[in-house]
Amino acid sequence: MANAAQFEILNGFARETITLANWRTRPYSFWAFRNVAEMVRSARIRTNSPALLPPVAENPELLARPASLGASQSVADLLTGSQADSFLLSRDGRLICEWHADGVDRSDPHLVFSISKSITALVAGILEDQGLLDPSTPVGKLVPEAGNSAYADATVQHLLDMRVSLDFDESYLSELDYARYRRAMSWNPPSPEGGDEAMLSFLCSLKKAPGEHGGDHTYLSPNSDMLGIVLERVTGERFPDLCSRLLWQPLGATADAFITVDPEGAPRTAGGVSCRPHDLLALGQMLVDGGSANGRQIVSERWIADMQQNGDADAWMRGTQASFLKKGRYRNNWYQVGGGSNAFLAAGIHGQFLYCDPDTGTVIACTSSQHEPQTDGLDQALLAMFAHLCREP
Repeated sequence: MANAAQFEILNGFARETITLANWRTRPYSFWAFRNVAEMVRSARIRTNSPALLPPVAENPELLARPASLGASQSVADLLTGSQADSFLLSRDGRLICEWHADGVDRSDPHLVFSISKSITALVAGILEDQGLLDPSTPVGKLVPEAGNSAYADATVQHLLDMRVSLDFDESYLSELDYARYRRAMSWNPPSPEGGDEAMLSFLCSLKKAPGEHGGDHTYLSPNSDMLGIVLERVTGERFPDLCSRLLWQPLGATADAFITVDPEGAPRTAGGVSCRPHDLLALGQMLVDGGSANGRQIVSERWIADMQQNGDADAWMRGTQASFLKKGRYRNNWYQVGGGSNAFLAAGIHGQFLYCDPDTGTVIACTSSQHEPQTDGLDQALLAMFAHLCREP
């Protein structure tokens, strides 16, 4: 009882009040996003020899700066107002600012939502360089169960670039497509009538939209869950083990990461990864450093150049996310800022960002527990702050 009482004192609600029906809303998300493995069955992405967390980098001067040029809010004010949980900034590989909301321990893992897509794409890129994955291969050839779905003739590259013609509604609060999808991944309560599908069955039931694959950028999360299944099929290895071996261990992460899985063990590679913000920062630093960390080449320079340079700007401008980055592009599940900037980023709903600027050697990791899945105004304010901080000495 003492532990239950202490939990309620610390969090403002009893543990038993957090359910699959409310865990992604405030106030519950503030705790749940750092304790996802208690909410949804999860697999471990292991690091063999955990590195030590770096010393805390307090930087009250940076936090007191205007959030962007001419802004009345400070960096700290915007972080607090946007329901951010952790914020880290490094330059040239050195942590120079670290901020956490009250109640957040710096060692806590955090759900990074669709940054998971970008992590999965890195694993795909490593496999491509090893000759184990050809991005031009049709998904139906690798996952025969998808032979009657939209994915039958979509290529792996279509998955990576979000250019699959798919009849699916990416509306996060929808009680139709998206609720069914979340039941398949075990993120929502089971339907009262029963009969919910697991992830693979759900994905293989999705049909093609009008138009061919390879058209405009259309951001649809099931594509990235199918990518995770593809990676398991081409290697014969479970994704958590694959990600551990190819990425998390070579990165020298400070702690194990986690990924949610469905009842059959299928990984939620579109949005289920949880990790420490420091390890997210290290991942961005590895990319800024040309794909190497700890004296080892993890991701090839060829793949990074492809990701940075080969997104289709026209497909982006006609696509479903054009307002997110006015001059942006999208390639290999990473966003490019464009407009003369070489910055690139990964992003997830509820306020997750990994922002990398190779021109200034700056990497920013920001995790949040925003009540709404997506708020355009907050996204734009945070992106403006990240760009501003990259330009500041």
